[in-house]
Amino acid sequence: MDPHGSTRDQYLAFARECVDSPSLVAWSTAIADDTDVLAWIDTLPGLKRQPNLVFAAARWHGVPAPGPYEALRAALLDDDGTLRSTILGRSTQTNEARRSAVLLPAFAQLADAAGAPVALVEVGASAGLCLYPDRWSYRWTTPAGDVTLAGPSAHELSCTVSGPAPLPDRPLEVAWRGGIDLHPLDVTDPDAMAWLETLIWPEHDDRRATLRAAVEIARAEPPRIVAGDLLTSTEALIAEAGRHGPVIVFHTAVIAYLADDDRERFHTLMTRLVAEGACHWVSNEGARVLPRVAAAGRLDPATSQPFVVGIDGVARAHAHGHGRELTWL
Repeated sequence: MDPHGSTRDQYLAFARECVDSPSLVAWSTAIADDTDVLAWIDTLPGLKRQPNLVFAAARWHGVPAPGPYEALRAALLDDDGTLRSTILGRSTQTNEARRSAVLLPAFAQLADAAGAPVALVEVGASAGLCLYPDRWSYRWTTPAGDVTLAGPSAHELSCTVSGPAPLPDRPLEVAWRGGIDLHPLDVTDPDAMAWLETLIWPEHDDRRATLRAAVEIARAEPPRIVAGDLLTSTEALIAEAGRHGPVIVFHTAVIAYLADDDRERFHTLMTRLVAEGACHWVSNEGARVLPRVAAAGRLDPATSQPFVVGIDGVARAHAHGHGRELTWL
């Protein structure tokens, strides 16, 4: 979904993307054909029109999901400003910790090459829940059988894998971790964490359980998240992280929120920093978000896995948006 596209196109695209959430598919397709609701949404600023943000705000204020579209429609069109205020004041800062299952093979490959514990820098970190790939247990289901990795947490992240993925046989060693976000969320703030739960699609109880486990992990060692713009703050944080070990900069489902020219600026920035030896770069974004990364790999345009995992600007894998599947190239 292009968050900069027309409102109707966004909701139609979201309906295609959230196929494993029947309630949100129904809401999205109904809105796409409802001129009154589209007009209401169009009064919001650009990035605030996103389906998941509007739906989460409605659910935050009591609209049941799964539930009838009529209840959502009434909540929007009869809003006294309360729901709008939530939309304007909140963001879709999802922390999908399960994505660590598709990122860890890339991290481990880079750490093995470096021969030292790594320093992790997450761009668009939100509450920083993806900064703890070393704390989980993992189960990767491959055609040859399951590959497991025991970690400090008994909560297991599972992922179906195909292709020659470099699945690690030992936990990642992390020397330092930190992140950047325009509006960092405090992992110790119950209200902020409740909002993250609301962003998870209604039928996805497994994702809510993973989020709660991620919050517990992060609260035991709250992450360092710097408030700043990724285009201007990343280089300084890399320099700080570099005092602790080889740096890996990563991001998941973040760059899509930038305008096209800023996406190019970010790609150019990271390419320069990698070339200078300041860091490695692991990206996990939609195929159209960083087109130069997608073009630098052997990608199947018919894949059902819409994300592309890149290492240092080269596509290495396809991935499911929530980390459920990984196809290594």
